[in-house]
Amino acid sequence: MKILVIEDSQHLRRSLIVGLSNLGFTVEATGDGSEGLNLALYNPFDLIILDLMLPNIDGMTILKTLRQENIHSKVIILSARVTVDDRVNGLLAGADDYLVKPFSFDELHARIMSIQKRGEISHFNNVIRQDDFVLDTQQKSFAYQNSPIDLTKNEFKIIEAIFSAKGNIVSTSKISEAVVGHFDELSKNSIEAHLSSVRRKTKLLGGVLPIKNKRGFGYLLEQTE
Repeated sequence: MKILVIEDSQHLRRSLIVGLSNLGFTVEATGDGSEGLNLALYNPFDLIILDLMLPNIDGMTILKTLRQENIHSKVIILSARVTVDDRVNGLLAGADDYLVKPFSFDELHARIMSIQKRGEISHFNNVIRQDDFVLDTQQKSFAYQNSPIDLTKNEFKIIEAIFSAKGNIVSTSKISEAVVGHFDELSKNSIEAHLSSVRRKTKLLGGVLPIKNKRGFGYLLEQTE
């Protein structure tokens, strides 16, 4: 199970990383709301452990955005807000559980296992295959016919955003968010320059990158001939 922890308390975040990793889960974590939303939108997580009070973007906004974007990762809210209204609002916004701080790690583990036993967690495959191309989102690798293609960090994020869309058009704004987040912008020319670089690297291996530019709409992953 892949778990994303979005928690601004450094002490609690570290404790969750250690505790969940020791239980065998794969864990990524951040203390920033903007980075957390970016990770959750463009990476496959089975479960998100979400604090509500976060810098830049609050947890409730993150939750509502994920549900609006049809991201189906399960969400457990961690919050010091204890009123019934707070819990109800969190659940109505799309959370799967709500745990009040302070809490015991054993209780959090039990709630994770309860969600898992109900069959509500669908495990994601880290590997995306398209014809002779293989993208591994966990290992951050990209290959053509088993030959690795060395990508920069931004090139990989662009390829990941398009490949993960599974044939749907990805707008330049969505690609920009995947690369630099919500508080900066990657221009269309810059995106095209990165893709041109990946195309050249692919061509050196005898391949053609299966990404098409749908003018005025964005980019699309297509089957190669």
